[in-house]
Amino acid sequence: MTTRPLTLATTLIRANARQYGMAVALVAIIVLFQILTGGLLLTPLNVTNLIMQNSYILILAIGMMLVIVTGHIDLSVGSVVAFTGAVSAIMLTSWGLPTVVVVPAALLLGALIGAWQGFWVAYVRVPAFIVTLAGMLVFRGATLAVLGGESIAPLPTSLRNMASGFLPDVEVLGLHLPTLLLGAAGAAAVVWIQWRSRARDLRHELPTAPTAVTVLVSAVTAVVIMVFAYVLAQYNGLPLVGLLLVALIAGYSFVMRSTTAGRRVYAVGGSEQAAALSGIRTRRTTFWVFVNMGVLSALAGLVFTGRLNAATPGAGTMFELDAIAAAFIGGASAAGGVGTVVGAVVGALVMGVLNNGMSLIGLGVDWQQLIKGLVLLLAVAFDIYNKRRVTVGRTLDVRPPGGTARGAGPKADDPSPSGEGGVRAGP
Repeated sequence: MTTRPLTLATTLIRANARQYGMAVALVAIIVLFQILTGGLLLTPLNVTNLIMQNSYILILAIGMMLVIVTGHIDLSVGSVVAFTGAVSAIMLTSWGLPTVVVVPAALLLGALIGAWQGFWVAYVRVPAFIVTLAGMLVFRGATLAVLGGESIAPLPTSLRNMASGFLPDVEVLGLHLPTLLLGAAGAAAVVWIQWRSRARDLRHELPTAPTAVTVLVSAVTAVVIMVFAYVLAQYNGLPLVGLLLVALIAGYSFVMRSTTAGRRVYAVGGSEQAAALSGIRTRRTTFWVFVNMGVLSALAGLVFTGRLNAATPGAGTMFELDAIAAAFIGGASAAGGVGTVVGAVVGALVMGVLNNGMSLIGLGVDWQQLIKGLVLLLAVAFDIYNKRRVTVGRTLDVRPPGGTARGAGPKADDPSPSGEGGVRAGP
């Protein structure tokens, strides 16, 4: 007879395979390239470079995840990155405006672009694929027009520091103290959120993981965060763009998990008709998701332009594909209604580590593209397989009145009364 701890562990794995599968894959990829590169991958300098090189893709992946959750797609983000970066460079150099004015102006421009595209998608009901494909062409052309086919460089130091600067340098025993303190605070916050989520589930009599499993997950999470902070503290500390990413990840995770606005986004993606019948203004929700995507695209444009120290006509090329791949690799579903901010970040890091690791071992661009394509295909295939497995499991567990499940006896490994409950180890 199956014991209860084993039963809970099995249910835990099944319920969280989708959530944690890519995180495990990311760890495996890091370990693989750490071995293949002779330890170069996790050196403090390279970890810092990884954050800076992938910062704009991480920003775009967060916004793209929301778009995909609603069941849409945005192919224009790369062109919007280029256009907002170009306009920002003109405002800084030709118009002489200060960075504190240019940054909000660029974000407002991104919001207007998102509102324009969101209007066509949400209210005119033109498919998002067509609207954003048109946007990709329009804003790429607009970038060429405003730049006159030439690059603008150099840019003010204030914008460059936004993308390439670091926290103030306060060293203790050769380590960057602010980075260590932020790492400790982050680890404590994540562990608190995990246990708060567990307490809430217990209060509502929902299935939860055994205490030992939650302790293990919390300990591993805290150790990973502190090791990451320690590695960064050995160099110049946490980059300013890294602090921006932490704020975005925390903020959007909170919005999507714990606010009405986040629940509406998931409801619209799960079934727009059902959401409308529930009283949700689905068109307005879709509209604001695209506005949000425009703002994040503008932010990514500022970061990319600042790091490059130039606005170029070819900026943002293929960024939309990287952002879409990150969202799907991180667990988003093409059908909508499924996806998390942390999953999108993990997906972006998978792509970033693959790019960096393959470059370090000397693989050519041809092989890099081939391998990244296969990773994307396998990630989506895993998502589809996992979804079918859950669907089949629930179908077999349909119990007729007064009877047991069709085709099987009572499920010994299912602790929930309905047979559909999942066990969560954390938030």
